[in-house]
Amino acid sequence: MASQIHTLETLDTQTREAVLYEKLPERRLRCLACGHRCVIFEGLRGICKVRYNRDGLLYAPHGYVAALQCDPTEKKPFYHVRPGSKTLTFGMLGCDLHCGYCQNWNISQTLRDPSAGTAPCLANPDQLVAMAEQRGAHMIGSSYNEPLITLEWAMDIFRPAKTKGFRTAFISNGNATPEALEYIRPFTDCYKVDLKSMRNKNYQALGGQLKNVLDTIPRLVAMGFWVEVVTLIVPGFNDSYEELREAAHYLADVSKDIPWHVTAFHSDYKMQDRPDTPVETLVRAAQIGEAAGLNFVYAGNLPGQTGRYENTYCPSCRSAVILRRGFFVLQNRLDPLGHCPDCAYQLPGVWN
Repeated sequence: MASQIHTLETLDTQTREAVLYEKLPERRLRCLACGHRCVIFEGLRGICKVRYNRDGLLYAPHGYVAALQCDPTEKKPFYHVRPGSKTLTFGMLGCDLHCGYCQNWNISQTLRDPSAGTAPCLANPDQLVAMAEQRGAHMIGSSYNEPLITLEWAMDIFRPAKTKGFRTAFISNGNATPEALEYIRPFTDCYKVDLKSMRNKNYQALGGQLKNVLDTIPRLVAMGFWVEVVTLIVPGFNDSYEELREAAHYLADVSKDIPWHVTAFHSDYKMQDRPDTPVETLVRAAQIGEAAGLNFVYAGNLPGQTGRYENTYCPSCRSAVILRRGFFVLQNRLDPLGHCPDCAYQLPGVWN
């Protein structure tokens, strides 16, 4: 517990007044950053633990990173954003959910779980943008923890990043509010959503509500973000035929051009009571997505084991236009605007 208190004291020195909130009577505040819309009394914190009310003002994290890595863009995963490029990805601490299988729990659950804890490192936006330039990144992304709860800091980085020509991205659980999406839209190009389940009881077990995510996905598309969706398939949690079919049809009804990534679970954190996802389950999920009419379905994070579901195919002529193994692009046959070399069909995405 001592390390948790130390982290809390440290983090509270790295804050600024938030932008996304409204004042209520009796010095209460309503945070608008995520779908919880926490009403926070003076001296208390929101569900995320990192946004708090001090003297009737809402404070939010600023000026540090808890994770920083330059990765293949495909790892985010974005398969339709500058294939073969790199994304400088940063994260902070805290989350608005508490998923038992979180692979970044040491970062996301730092202020909720005494056994978690990662020391933050001070940073400023210019340093991060310069690092992205030095490492040859094409995009800068906010990930690892939930970026919605630290969106003011992300925008302070994305603004100078956009002036330097970078693409920008949120890698998020999708528990957003319309206000948050309006705030980030001018400086954010791409948005990855985790669609964790099609059952509200499952979302409640993770600390969320299904409706918030189902409302967010079509809103993102309508607002012009480039959207890709990931479903981590957890045996015994969300892997039934019926649930996967519902997810696929829901996405196809929003847009058949949304790439759907079905990825494999492995035992982690508090969910170590079940086996890793078999490759057969990923292939079955990908086939369900195709049957629902989705144009781009990918079975990820089992490199070389899911056959054609690592590749991108032209919806018009069915030619293979991007070949992959894992997060690495083996061949990209699209022209700089995303046209198929065999039939000239323009694939949706962020290519140039």
